Amino acid sequence: MDNTGGGSFMRNRRLESFLDTNSTPNGKQTPKILVREEVVRSPKSDVYVEDDGWISALISCVRIVVCFLSMMVTTFIWSLILLLLLPWPYERIRQGNIYGHVTGRMLALNLVEENVNELLMWILGNPIRIEGTEFSNERAIYVCNHASPIDIFLMMWLTPTGTVGIAKKEIIWYPLFGQLYVLANHLRIDRSNPSAAIQSMKEVALAVVKNNLSLIIFPEGTRSKNGRLLPFKKGFVHLALQTRLPIVPMVFTGTHHAWRKGGLHVRPAPITVNYLRPIKTDDWTEDKVNDYVRLLHDIYVENLPEAQRPLH
Repeated sequence: MDNTGGGSFMRNRRLESFLDTNSTPNGKQTPKILVREEVVRSPKSDVYVEDDGWISALISCVRIVVCFLSMMVTTFIWSLILLLLLPWPYERIRQGNIYGHVTGRMLALNLVEENVNELLMWILGNPIRIEGTEFSNERAIYVCNHASPIDIFLMMWLTPTGTVGIAKKEIIWYPLFGQLYVLANHLRIDRSNPSAAIQSMKEVALAVVKNNLSLIIFPEGTRSKNGRLLPFKKGFVHLALQTRLPIVPMVFTGTHHAWRKGGLHVRPAPITVNYLRPIKTDDWTEDKVNDYVRLLHDIYVENLPEAQRPLH
């Protein structure tokens, strides 16, 4: 294995964020040259043993405080930038992506040990392996399984500039992050009733096509409580049918150990992010929506460890 692969990937992400080499003023993405080998060496051990002692809890509290303070600083800075850019909606999307790259990467800082090319979640303390990065710069619909708050940081960091998120309209009431989300011109949907949700999806698709954007979506619709994959909703299929963008699955493994839903204890569990080969949607048809949902769900089941697969 080429031990420079992981470092090259991090440098590419950093340059992409600050130089925006894959975007043009009209919102179009242009290809970015990636190194051929992008797989980071796996952690020294795939076996994780939980430590819930008082020392571990204290370290976790310190990490969360540092994480929160760091996000407050970057959120304040980019809020000012986005306010200045109110007349330019696409530029706000791009700056929102750069905010995500900076903040997400800050929480997943690249540290290289001697003779070991290993990424460490610097603040949150998690060793991470990234695979399939040759598919990380597609103009596509990126879908991710969701079992931890850490998934948000990873998604912000590892999707290309020119990518917009989709969230429920109520996100605007989330302190700091919600207001920044709206300022960055990311997309919201009304899930109050089926007809409103369908109309919201159509508006999202139109915005994506018009501005040559990519999308990021969690097809489960909510976080898993125990890390096991939940049933997929149909929204990503309808978006694919309307935009004809390929779907790039991003499989997150181990994040449910690192930071569980409803808890504040961050554990140094190893994490893997695996970009899978894009799924073309050019020939998808309206009458096979359920088939496409099952197709993607089955792909995730095949690529997740047994402990994260559905029980039924």
